[in-house]
Amino acid sequence: MSRLDMWLDIAAAACLLLGAALALSAGAGLVRFRTTLDRMHAGTKPQVLGVLLVLLAMWLHRPTWANAGPLLLAGISQVITVSVAAYMVARGAYSRERADDDTELPPEE
Repeated sequence: MSRLDMWLDIAAAACLLLGAALALSAGAGLVRFRTTLDRMHAGTKPQVLGVLLVLLAMWLHRPTWANAGPLLLAGISQVITVSVAAYMVARGAYSRERADDDTELPPEE
């Protein structure tokens, strides 16, 4: 194993761990936040970056052009679809007459 392969594996492991941590923080934000708009933000921002870091880790593990194409396609489609979904959720939440009252969870006892 060459030194370059070793450093690529270390970088891939770091990207994978950081991506998993961001995905975990997105899940925790979905559980923790109370309103729809807060949950939308928590579910989209760290989740997209986490997925992109996992895709980067996959490419760093096997850095070939044959692997780069599908991973790039998956990353681009993730960014586009999450952006559109977040826009539609925000639009729906704002179109309600009382968005904060209708989307907030009841207080815990």
